[in-house]
Amino acid sequence: MTHLKPVATLSKVLFFGIFFLSQQHATAQFFSKEKNYTRKDSLRGALRPERNDYDVLRYDLNIKVDPVEKFISGYNDITFKVLENTTKIQLDLFENMKVDSILYHGKAVAYKRDYDAVFLYFDRPLQKNTKEKLRFYYSGKPIAAKNAPWDGGFVWKKDEKGKDWIAVAVQGTGASLWYPVKDHQTDEPDEGATIKVAVPNGLMNVSNGRFTGKEDLKNGYTRWDWEVKSPINNYDITVNIGDYVHFGERYKDLDLDFYVLSYNLEKAKEHFQEVKPMMDCFQAKFGVYPFAEDSYKLVETPYLGMEHQSAVAYGNKYKNGYAGTDISESGVGILFDYITIHESGHEWFGNSITSKDIADMWIHEAFTTYSETVFVECNFGYEKAMAYINGQANRVMNDRPIIGDYNVNHEGSIDMYFKGALMLNTLRNVINDDAKWWKLLLDYSNTYRHKIIDTETVIQFFNTHSKRNLTPIFDQYLRHNKIPELEIKTTKEGFEYRWLTDVPNFSMPVEINIGKKIVRLEPTNAVQTYTTKKSDPVTLVKEKFYIKFIQK
Repeated sequence: MTHLKPVATLSKVLFFGIFFLSQQHATAQFFSKEKNYTRKDSLRGALRPERNDYDVLRYDLNIKVDPVEKFISGYNDITFKVLENTTKIQLDLFENMKVDSILYHGKAVAYKRDYDAVFLYFDRPLQKNTKEKLRFYYSGKPIAAKNAPWDGGFVWKKDEKGKDWIAVAVQGTGASLWYPVKDHQTDEPDEGATIKVAVPNGLMNVSNGRFTGKEDLKNGYTRWDWEVKSPINNYDITVNIGDYVHFGERYKDLDLDFYVLSYNLEKAKEHFQEVKPMMDCFQAKFGVYPFAEDSYKLVETPYLGMEHQSAVAYGNKYKNGYAGTDISESGVGILFDYITIHESGHEWFGNSITSKDIADMWIHEAFTTYSETVFVECNFGYEKAMAYINGQANRVMNDRPIIGDYNVNHEGSIDMYFKGALMLNTLRNVINDDAKWWKLLLDYSNTYRHKIIDTETVIQFFNTHSKRNLTPIFDQYLRHNKIPELEIKTTKEGFEYRWLTDVPNFSMPVEINIGKKIVRLEPTNAVQTYTTKKSDPVTLVKEKFYIKFIQK
């Protein structure tokens, strides 16, 4: 998912400012330096015995969606392994949704609601290392999104022909907005999921994974059945309901499937050809598509986009750029469809490699935003790639740390996107060996394929594989507002230079132009000297390093 920042010229402020203001309600946590956390926050964001004592193995959803009443009803079968003896576990379902009943071995389970948490109490202890299953019946009118995907909820719209067009997007807000789930990123259903959704006859539901069949329920509804075999993020499980038609093909041992509104079929067939060079690039740089057994799908949606695993939401209206604009202002961003590339990049970074806590969502967004630049370099060359990524610098706010607060369901600054990507481009040039850099990215993606990790894991991997201590660099970009500042003071013999940083003992190489010569320096926080002709101008090699250059 992507957030835009207002830019500095009047016309752009008018356009992007309106766009940005429309997002503020949904992303209010991004704009507050301090937040008074409540029990509700910790119930959603923290791990306690009621969550740690069991591991979800699979979800089997079976629901009915009523577009007229904007109402859903049904159940979720939750299969799990008991990790510690317990009589109490926590599931999650937004408090506006009704718990109809919870059955375990056919008998009702006692429960207590605490905000969006649902605590289940068992008559007898669940035994360690046993495999258990319960059925959670529920119903209600799920929260409707006002401005998806920036706020979570269902989207209830009509297509151009007046037919119902319905979807859901809940990243950050939580999957428990619309179905009962252990709503924490540390626990994905290891054995996958089934999503069975009944919708009015004449409409189709498209969910994650592979289509396994449909059934006319003889009550004006048809149920559409989908199966996911890979582990999947809770917020990635989705429904897409509309007058869809399907096309697709087998491309280099990977099934590419597309579900679009019927009247957009021919347009989509041409526009989505871009997926093929994208797959060639991403599989070469990041490894084999992580969910091949579930296929790759793009599904047309009534909102801009979302990285729903194996069912990527696409709503960019078959335009290049971001809603027809170039977010980099370099002329490069209009050469490709931002939503197709960005949201598909999440299949590797976010869906395959997932952060344990949403405070570490930069693990999703920085790498995925950087994947756009990788795509540009694969298809349009290095110079355009550098123009594209450096053009994003004017969207960085440096307002607060990229890493959020842990255990309270709190994301960090939206700088996790553009600043995070610029940090990775900087690291590429710190390593200063493209063969090593591309191998590092490939090894990173393969090593943590289908795994849930944290910031420390990422840093340690990069340190080990680069054979360099990159920890201070990561810390400065991720844990502090400011970017590194390179201070250069002119002297009679040349100049003095040093890093100004929040992180102590900071060291990072950088390249500067001295006259017509490129010089690689190894500044630290200590003042160092460089002898040169006083007349030689000193400038930064800007395309390689995202820093602040201070010359005195």
